[in-house]
Amino acid sequence: MMQNVHLAPETDEDDLYSGYNDYNPTYDTEELENDTAFQEAVRTSHGRRPPSKTSLASSMGRPMTGAIQDGVTRPMTAVRAAGFTKAAVRGSAFDPLGQSRGPAPPLEAKNEDSPEEKIRQLEKKVNELVEESCIANSCGDLKLALEKAKDAGRKERILVRQREQVTTPENINLDLTYSVLFNLASQYSANEMYAEALNTYQVIVKNKMFSNAGRLKVNMGNIYLKQRNYSKAIKFYRMALDQIPSVHKEMRIKIMQNIGVTFIKTGQYSDAINSFEHIMSLAPNLKAGFNLILSYFAVGDRDKMKKAFQKLIAVPLEIDEDDKYISPSDDPHTNLVIEAIKNDHLRQMERERKAMAEKYIMTAAKLIAPVIETSFAVGYDWCVEVVKASQYVELANDLEINKAITYLRQKDFNQAVETLKMFEKKDSRVKSAAATNLSFLYYLENEFAQASSYADLAVNSDRYNPSALTNKGNTVFANGDYEKAAEFYKEALRNDSSCTEALYNIGLTYKRLNRLDEALDCFLKLHAILRNSAQVLYQIANVYELMEDPNQAIEWLMQLISVVPTDSRALSKLGELYDSEGDKSQAFQYYYESYRYFPSNIEVIEWLGAYYIDTQFCEKAIQYFERASLIQPTQVKWQLMVASCFRRSGNYQKALDTYKDIHRKFPENVECLRFLVRLCTDIGLKEVQEYATKLKRLEKMKEIREQRVRSGRDGSGGSRSRREGSAGSDSGQNCSASSKGERLSVKLRALPGTNEPYESSSNKEIDASYVDPLGPQIERPKTAAKKRIDEDDFADEELGDDLLPE
Repeated sequence: MMQNVHLAPETDEDDLYSGYNDYNPTYDTEELENDTAFQEAVRTSHGRRPPSKTSLASSMGRPMTGAIQDGVTRPMTAVRAAGFTKAAVRGSAFDPLGQSRGPAPPLEAKNEDSPEEKIRQLEKKVNELVEESCIANSCGDLKLALEKAKDAGRKERILVRQREQVTTPENINLDLTYSVLFNLASQYSANEMYAEALNTYQVIVKNKMFSNAGRLKVNMGNIYLKQRNYSKAIKFYRMALDQIPSVHKEMRIKIMQNIGVTFIKTGQYSDAINSFEHIMSLAPNLKAGFNLILSYFAVGDRDKMKKAFQKLIAVPLEIDEDDKYISPSDDPHTNLVIEAIKNDHLRQMERERKAMAEKYIMTAAKLIAPVIETSFAVGYDWCVEVVKASQYVELANDLEINKAITYLRQKDFNQAVETLKMFEKKDSRVKSAAATNLSFLYYLENEFAQASSYADLAVNSDRYNPSALTNKGNTVFANGDYEKAAEFYKEALRNDSSCTEALYNIGLTYKRLNRLDEALDCFLKLHAILRNSAQVLYQIANVYELMEDPNQAIEWLMQLISVVPTDSRALSKLGELYDSEGDKSQAFQYYYESYRYFPSNIEVIEWLGAYYIDTQFCEKAIQYFERASLIQPTQVKWQLMVASCFRRSGNYQKALDTYKDIHRKFPENVECLRFLVRLCTDIGLKEVQEYATKLKRLEKMKEIREQRVRSGRDGSGGSRSRREGSAGSDSGQNCSASSKGERLSVKLRALPGTNEPYESSSNKEIDASYVDPLGPQIERPKTAAKKRIDEDDFADEELGDDLLPE
């Protein structure tokens, strides 16, 4: 066993700890001060001398830095950054920045005539043209966008030809070609040049070198849809659907939705239902759900309509709750963050999505409620219950209000009022909306006390409701307190500066108060908001007329007839203004246009007849007075004017026959008998004695009646005259329609006399007082009913022409 045991030797030949104290004297920095060669190199340029041919090697065996070995100098990489290089020569100064070498040589000039440089510049120009075309399109300048796109196409073809001459066809920039063609097709489509757009898309689609070009068939399908070529649109949509992989799920769903919409346009509702059902099973969305309801409504499937409505209600909105934007603490940092995101673009997008969802749900409910049950009331109740059980609970109250509006459209006012009264115990917002509508209804029925009561309730429920304040102002306006009404309208405008009803009504109030400058200012502001409102244009013209500025009144009335060119009242008013200015030809033009659109206006008929008599065209005046006699057959004056025109034109036989016919209808008309006596005398007829006897008897009876009237007046005394004076002053304050009729009757009572022919009325006698073209509501303040359902909920002829708030 001991033969395998080795004892350690006692000698120190292989000491394990030897050699640790040995070191190369080259690294001994402590002796550098005593090293003569090193000190000489530091003090002089001795250290920069070129090394000798026989460089000494280091003790480690590697060549020293800068030593020459086999004809190659070892690089001095460690000191190159400090400016020392292998090219340093004896006597050269320390110049790390190379300033001693002088200025840098000039850059080598580009050869602009080289083919490569020309191609590069042309490619840059094509890209710039494409960008300019896109920018012009986004700015709405479609014509410029198309021109830029065409120019880019031309230059791109030149670029391709030049590339083919210089390089191989594989080096052609396909991406640039694709972008140029795609932009050109888009601009053709935007300019409604659909044939050219389709041809350009075909060039892209048929080129196999373009990857993913098949999806552009969607754009081609859209063009065919605009052209109402629905079969081809469906064909291209399906071709695009086949070429899009299933991983692009969202794009495939959009194409299927286009297919469904196209089926609806062609009336193929069953195919449309299949498309939308498939979409709702894969990725339900609001548009597909709404279109599905429309399709089921078209085929009349009640049960499926209910199921589709429930699917629409269940579509997730994927937006944050409103509680997120309410600060839970007083932390200033948190409050700043919430304030920053409260109205950012993401929040605005969420609001738009929610508003769109509410619009689809409300429209669908209004559509299916009358047909899914035996009556529309039961249908609305079902929709309300479904909505209450969903995330759209607040829409239930709006549906109830819409139910009341549906009652209004059916002329069932009692049910509408009862439905709205149910909201009196609801929360303040809904109560204010219902009370506003009730105030509106009672105001239209001229029950101003009830209207004022509900207007007060609406204002108390929501003081910042501009519609409620407007209705309150209307009730005060109806009671004649214009100053107080103006205060309510001003408060409504302070709460909502876009409340056009309040602005319009305050203009009417200022007009009643004879503050015409302020009224004009209100209507001009309103005109800036409602550019084509006929009511506003008329009010501006009317204010200028009251300010005795007929030129401005004519100018605004011209704008009015450009908006409503067939309004006979506006045309007759223009004729009246031109007549007052002495321009008979322009007055005739507008009066004639007014007669052409409404040939039953007695004032216009009278003016036209008098105009033709003034211009000695009595034959043409006959047709107008004959029409007037048809409109008012019990008024003898029109038939007398017809007979007078026959007599003035020299047709005495026709005039005689007309007078005889008038005498048969109105045997006690003195003027008719006078003309009969005169004509029979001139012609020499035997009936002259008979007519003369009748005339004397009638004149004697007329004298007796006048004596009785005079004696009665004398017996009544001064009290009656005083009463007559007060009645006359009161009648002067009546509406213009009654006074107008009196003026006409007085004017035409003394037309042709016994001894003189008919003379046309003077300019002042031809009255054509303007009646508002938009109905009797024009001087009545607008009623602002609270609208939450539809913009045209109260746009009914039976309810007047008043505008309603958004």
